[in-house]
Amino acid sequence: MSYIALGCVILALLMWAGGGKAMLKRREWRFISGGFAIMAFAGAAYVGLVGKWGSAIVLVVLGLGLAVSTRRTGVMPPSKGATMSETEARSILGVGANATVEDVQAAYSRLMRLAHPDKGGTDGLAAQLNAARDRLTRR
Repeated sequence: MSYIALGCVILALLMWAGGGKAMLKRREWRFISGGFAIMAFAGAAYVGLVGKWGSAIVLVVLGLGLAVSTRRTGVMPPSKGATMSETEARSILGVGANATVEDVQAAYSRLMRLAHPDKGGTDGLAAQLNAARDRLTRR
């Protein structure tokens, strides 16, 4: 348990030294968090074999939390007030400047089959596809 307390003290010092600014970018945090998750699981296995079940449970929960934070990815959905340019919409759907409404709808349908949240896609990506289709079909 003293290692966990030491880790908390180091984390507090790092946060204090950063002055409230993000010291790690999202990608860097994901790699570091994944490494810490692996270390927490390994530590849980070790202390579990030694017989310290309370510490093992704490480390497993910590490892699970870190592992989940490495998985959080995806595209943020566009905000309600933001408007997408026509060039951005064409880039997202992969259609040319002379694409018809039918071409836009076909590209949207093809991409949405892959990116729909029920098919393993993300809400943000589906929202971007919807916004791009809406932008190109409302002339």
